[in-house]
Amino acid sequence: MQTATSPDAPHGVRQVEIGPERDGQRIDNALMTLLKGVPKSMIYRILRTGQVRVNGKRAKPDTRLAAGDMLRIPPVRVAEKEVTRGPSATMVSAITESIIFEDKHFLAIDKPAGIAAHGGSGVSHGAIELLRAARPNEHIELVHRLDRDTSGVLVFAKTRAGLTGLQAAIREGTVTKQYLCLMVGHPSKAKFSVNAPLLKSVLQGGERMVRVSDNGKPSLTFFQEMEQYPAARLMQATLGTGRTHQIRVHAAHIDHPLAGDPKYGDKEMNKKFKDLGLQRMFLHASHMSFELDGRAYSFSAPLPDDLKEFLDVLAVKGKRIRRLQEHLQEKSRTDLK
Repeated sequence: MQTATSPDAPHGVRQVEIGPERDGQRIDNALMTLLKGVPKSMIYRILRTGQVRVNGKRAKPDTRLAAGDMLRIPPVRVAEKEVTRGPSATMVSAITESIIFEDKHFLAIDKPAGIAAHGGSGVSHGAIELLRAARPNEHIELVHRLDRDTSGVLVFAKTRAGLTGLQAAIREGTVTKQYLCLMVGHPSKAKFSVNAPLLKSVLQGGERMVRVSDNGKPSLTFFQEMEQYPAARLMQATLGTGRTHQIRVHAAHIDHPLAGDPKYGDKEMNKKFKDLGLQRMFLHASHMSFELDGRAYSFSAPLPDDLKEFLDVLAVKGKRIRRLQEHLQEKSRTDLK
């Protein structure tokens, strides 16, 4: 049985019977799904003031729901918003064609670059919204995230057990997540790790920034060289921890930022890479594997055509970029003297 809402007036009190797909879910997260378009601040306000009840009792934000619970949701007024159109058939078709695995618990896609994991921050429809539009009668939840410009493996849960099980495995560090990335310059070693704590902050405009800081959370990334190119190295990055922008910040921290990274990268080198055809940040989620309830899962996504084509061009025309990169390194050493 799916979570069901009573037939009360839409602007009055709602009585919602919790289905098995929300068993164990925090009530604040459930309300964000049930009250689409309602600001988080309002959701926490009605929780804080005791207006939300579970089986007749006041609920706190961290209250866990159970299948069969009766959830009382008070009337919530939301400012009138311009009606937004649903996603185009082309976008829905693109996301369904990107599915690389599916069983009763999980659905995995090879996410194209340019599609966000979820809507928000000026994005009307992310991958999760597109999948729900394609399958309106199915329960689908986003398990983890990828940046909008990062392509590759993105996993969704179709059951509550799959969602909580995989999220627990991610927290416990038992999930293998590997990426392919292009580092500017030539790291001195073909195989190395970066162990540097990361601190996340949000700027006034809402932009997320991450930096290495002694006050940050422990963060570990393992890098291994895959291929050599003029002024760059194709690297495999394996996450030891899963912090926001971890690979990008760790790469910049050792003075070998990712090619095309608009936030932490080298502007002059990015311009040269763009002239050769790189239209986005060179970061691709190539592999993800884990075990759950005795079953091994493994998902892989090959390097997409746009990045492969850029590497082909770089291999032939990259000598000029290499000379620029060497000049910038020499200039940096001179400035430090």
